[in-house]
Amino acid sequence: MHMADSLVSPAVAGTMYAASGFAAAYGIHKLKQDEDLKKKIPTMGVMGAFVFATQMVNFTIPGTGSSGHLCGGLLLTSILGPYAGFISMIGVLLIQCLFFADGGLLALGGNIWNMAFYGCFIGSLIWKAIMKNGMSKRKIMFASVFGSVITLQMGAFSVVLETLLSGVTELPFGTFLAVMQPIHLAIGAIEGLITSAVLCFVYEARSELLWNPDKINKKEGRLSYRKTIAVLVCLFLLIGGGISLLASANPDGLEWSVQQITGETEIEGSSDSIYDKTGKIQEVFSFLPDYAFKDNENTTGTSVSGIVGCAITVGLLYGIGYIIKLSSKRKRE
Repeated sequence: MHMADSLVSPAVAGTMYAASGFAAAYGIHKLKQDEDLKKKIPTMGVMGAFVFATQMVNFTIPGTGSSGHLCGGLLLTSILGPYAGFISMIGVLLIQCLFFADGGLLALGGNIWNMAFYGCFIGSLIWKAIMKNGMSKRKIMFASVFGSVITLQMGAFSVVLETLLSGVTELPFGTFLAVMQPIHLAIGAIEGLITSAVLCFVYEARSELLWNPDKINKKEGRLSYRKTIAVLVCLFLLIGGGISLLASANPDGLEWSVQQITGETEIEGSSDSIYDKTGKIQEVFSFLPDYAFKDNENTTGTSVSGIVGCAITVGLLYGIGYIIKLSSKRKRE
């Protein structure tokens, strides 16, 4: 559901950057007050890389000719809490945009809002309400599916609304909405099943890793903390470096929706200078555009993209986490 620059106007893009920036500033402020931040930093890196890897794997939506991928906001917030989860999602989306040209640079503020804000903040409200009287696998499965469906529906609606307010395309609001919501309902349901599988594994292996604001009904884990993290590391390397090669070639939910209306998966961008400048910036930074070697269709580029992207994500989120931790320590002193 990464929006391209061609869907948004500079005014809407600027507004979404401001909204996402405010949410990020608030998230950082809250993280500085989090006494468990030091413990969360390694998990931020690992889970951020896990989301990066899983977003590379598009799964086919049967009978539609479309595909979808995990957004990951709810998954991150269910483990890290809403603030660390949101900052981690920003890191993932920033890396995808700059280094892999996945989603437009002008549209990045909107993509953060649509994919990270709802998944992390609205998702956290759903997770907290369902886990109020203690966790169980049944609750985790329900929260994963229900939360993924609701937050993805909100994100899809925001995409349509931002496109309408931008006024740079001729996509009719009613028709665009009518194709976007149902396809993302299906994608959200599948994301919920994937999310529940991951969270149920974490619950059985090391339940203390799950975000549990009420601190009740703790379950003794079957694996140590290190072994659980090691399994997750192996999983994101396997997904990014290998399983990503099996990703569906069908257009994702947003591209498919545009195709149903225009006949094409992409809309031609404007020739205005700001679009040209943001496009050139992406060209400079994106050394593996579309998760492949430039001007080379060798599938090795996909595996390299997965492994390199995961490594960059781990490093960036570790760095962000420690900077926030150091700044909070200095503030107390």
